[in-house]
Amino acid sequence: MYKVGFDTEKYVSIQTKTIKERVAKFDKKLYLEFGGKLTNDFHAARVLPGYDPNAKIQVLRELARMSEIFYCVSAKDIQRGRVRHDFGLTYDQQALRDLENLREHGLAVSGVVITRFEHEIMAERFWRKLTNRGYQVYVHNEIPNYPLDLDFIVSEKGYGAQPYLPTEKPIVIITGAGGGSGKMSVCLSQIYHETTRGISAGFAKFETFPIWNLPLDHPVNIAYEAATADMGDINMVDPFHLAGYNQVTINYNRDIDNFTVLKRLFKRIADESNPVNQYLSPTDMGVNMVAAGIIDDDVVREAGKQEVIRRAFQYRAEVLEGIEKPETAERAEMLLRKLGLKHTDRRVVGAARAAAAQAKAEGKGYAGVVCGAAIELPDGRMVTGKNSSLMHAESAAVLNAVKQLAGIADHIDLIPQHLITNINELKETISGRRSASLNLEETLIVLAISAAVSPPAELSVQHLSDLRGCEMHVTHIPSHGDEEGMRKLRLNYTSDSISPLAVMDELCEAKEGQA
Repeated sequence: MYKVGFDTEKYVSIQTKTIKERVAKFDKKLYLEFGGKLTNDFHAARVLPGYDPNAKIQVLRELARMSEIFYCVSAKDIQRGRVRHDFGLTYDQQALRDLENLREHGLAVSGVVITRFEHEIMAERFWRKLTNRGYQVYVHNEIPNYPLDLDFIVSEKGYGAQPYLPTEKPIVIITGAGGGSGKMSVCLSQIYHETTRGISAGFAKFETFPIWNLPLDHPVNIAYEAATADMGDINMVDPFHLAGYNQVTINYNRDIDNFTVLKRLFKRIADESNPVNQYLSPTDMGVNMVAAGIIDDDVVREAGKQEVIRRAFQYRAEVLEGIEKPETAERAEMLLRKLGLKHTDRRVVGAARAAAAQAKAEGKGYAGVVCGAAIELPDGRMVTGKNSSLMHAESAAVLNAVKQLAGIADHIDLIPQHLITNINELKETISGRRSASLNLEETLIVLAISAAVSPPAELSVQHLSDLRGCEMHVTHIPSHGDEEGMRKLRLNYTSDSISPLAVMDELCEAKEGQA
């Protein structure tokens, strides 16, 4: 059964109170760097079962009367097409999605800041797109030799040359598309401008992970290292906090490495009486209270371990696809060993591989390729699927899963076989390929069509939402359509690093050559 280890309502209440207490320490103005995923934080939801993926939105809504929001995105990330792998979106697409989500939740954005700008063509195009959609856009130019040349940075030619963002509320949320979006620089630039206006503005940092008051080796903190293995983040005991308070707290290498420079910047930007100059450690700057929401440590520990396994699978597949570097996958494998885990400690892995092995023994599959998939339902039942000439293994597993959830007998077809055959024949005619069975995204569309005339299909569609958060594994790297389908269903999926599509292509080419 699905176990809850986190109380979102309790967390939101304590987190909101803590932020309000922090702003009270400053002169009517707090710049709050808001890190991590702003909406749909599924990593947090996976490692903290019970965490609402939109908990940050709840916090923002509680603070709405006394806060405003600015959104940052780096011109460098826009230009190189940097991708957020959780949604498969480039950073400019992610920015538009976040802005729309904020608007849907009734949270107005005061402006968008394009940071590190050097007249990149794609960034200029994005600037025009935002303006045409009614957003106020500000541009922060790249500051040479940032953040080392303090004399230049803290001057009229550095922070002083950046545009001042006019604000009205006591809390100014500075958020962004992801790490490296320039949030910190925007905060410091604003504090510089506020100081010149006689306002002793403050700064604080809100990031969910790592959790500063959980042990260094806690699986939830190690899961954060696994999630950021591509960035090289390493959790560490905060040496500044240990020296200042004789207290062990956890932070990560980038914040610790940058703290000395940040302290120097604070001293140059703000008056000595400003509380930002009283921060003794990176941990002091934080306002994260997520640990207060943990109500069952055993549950979140197990969830953290499962996330590390998921990340290890993810990076292995991405290395094969040429998306990720081998050292990233090696880093994840090291974290796996650190926790004493194996890939098969993820239950759906063995079930999916067993399904594939059974299909192979029975001579099933399609065109010589055998694929298996498995889904663990909320009550612990395991459902599997295999590929065929009609549909992919992912499609079969999902249909079998919703039949189980809806209590529909196994022999009942949710989608008429002739309908699938007709669609596949049409696909083959259009694409000229023989491997045209339905992927998951296509299957969901056909299932929705069938629901109009079939009561069992209609009932099954109603149970698709019950798959959210369920674990799934496939014995091969999924196709784009399968991946999109699993993502839309919010399945926590992993895959073995095997590409059946490459094998399928070779088989098709061989048959065409013999014809």
